[in-house]
Amino acid sequence: MKGNAQTPDAFLAALPADRRATLSALRAVILANLPAGYEECLQGGMISYVVPLRLYPPGYHCQPGQPLVYAYMGAQKNHLSLYLLTVYGDPEISRWFREAFTAAGKKLDMGQCCVRFKQLSDLPLDVIGQAIARVPLADYVARVAAVLQRPPQKRPVKRAAAGGGGAKARVSRRKS
Repeated sequence: MKGNAQTPDAFLAALPADRRATLSALRAVILANLPAGYEECLQGGMISYVVPLRLYPPGYHCQPGQPLVYAYMGAQKNHLSLYLLTVYGDPEISRWFREAFTAAGKKLDMGQCCVRFKQLSDLPLDVIGQAIARVPLADYVARVAAVLQRPPQKRPVKRAAAGGGGAKARVSRRKS
């Protein structure tokens, strides 16, 4: 949900009461477990937990001048979301998170790093807290910097099936 909010408090105040209560409780868990150095702000229309530019001047590589995001949460049209970039960037943490979430008896609705949920009871808050606490700022910055120094990986080229001819071939076979 994008609006005119300039602060996390203003963002929450603009939400309907049920969503405000849910995200406020999630925010409390995140703040209680956030390692030293990370800061809370509003970025991209969501409450974000970032590496401040004074600690990592390159910031977010896709948007120089913006702090590097560690986690963020927001209110989408049909769900609430929590983005855990450490889960996305580390296969070991990703495996741990998925297993811990399921072991807590909760149904995980997740993409690469986005956990989608409708209400607070959909989340195992202790697992969320552990995921937030898991990566100190210096380790996160080192991991991001290492990834950005790697040469880009080439993706395999998709080739049309043999004899398929594609859409143009189908069109040319039509009788007039």
